Amino acid sequence: MNNSFGFKSLHPAVCFLYYIGLIIINTVFIHPYFLLMALLSAILLNFFHNQGKEIRKSAKFYIFISVVILIINPLFSHRGATILFYLSDQPITLESIMFGFLMMLSIVTILISFLSFNFIISEDKFIYLFSSFAPKTALLIMMSFRFVPLLKRRLKEITNVQKTRGISLKSGTIKQRAKAGISILFILMTWSLEEALQTADSMKARGYGLGKRSSYYVYRFYKQDVFFLIWFSLLLVSIVLQGVLGFGKLEIYPQLEVLSLSNGDNYLFILVLLFLFTPHLIEGREYLKWHLSK
Repeated sequence: MNNSFGFKSLHPAVCFLYYIGLIIINTVFIHPYFLLMALLSAILLNFFHNQGKEIRKSAKFYIFISVVILIINPLFSHRGATILFYLSDQPITLESIMFGFLMMLSIVTILISFLSFNFIISEDKFIYLFSSFAPKTALLIMMSFRFVPLLKRRLKEITNVQKTRGISLKSGTIKQRAKAGISILFILMTWSLEEALQTADSMKARGYGLGKRSSYYVYRFYKQDVFFLIWFSLLLVSIVLQGVLGFGKLEIYPQLEVLSLSNGDNYLFILVLLFLFTPHLIEGREYLKWHLSK
């Protein structure tokens, strides 16, 4: 059962495999060319899904995280042979700056990828994938994901109500602000725990966990699902094997090597590009079919 289009229309297992591969590429291949392509693919995929609305909303956070990582690493790590300058008698090296830059690319790419992941792998799809062998774990993970935006929304509601009573976190002495914060936090925790107990009672009354769990949605494998599952699997296995052989990694310490790709790196780079941008080709194909059908 699937009424969506493009990459989202594929079987949840195929989409999940893609995001697993994306995370592997980000964590294994510490090289600017590979990480920049992964970041570009994550950003473009979000623009395909929702015109980048979520990225624009969180742009300040991503910029803040990037700047913090870029600044902190060279300040606290002075490894490397290429000293650029001294800051308070502490050497700032090219290698530490490059390492911070690569870590920044990797972390930001994973954060942006989760925006796309949440759009493609909905709660129903996630439960469908893992409920057969880990139902409690899958439910716990999805409830954890749900509570982050839920608590933010409730906190805003409680704060607005408390303002009508003259209780605010932005006015008064430090003691008054701390007292107001504790009061708002107590209300939030009480509300959340009360709803958790109600949810637990409701699940128990409905017989949750007494037998094998069924799923409302049934996702079937079609020809295109089988094709892309094999395609992603072959590419991912080939990419991991190339990584085991030592390709796709930039030597940073003790001295930064030249930013060039060997023949093995070039072959790996092509495999990574094919893996990363396959969803974009699927989305582009659907986009062309949609406009040509008008």
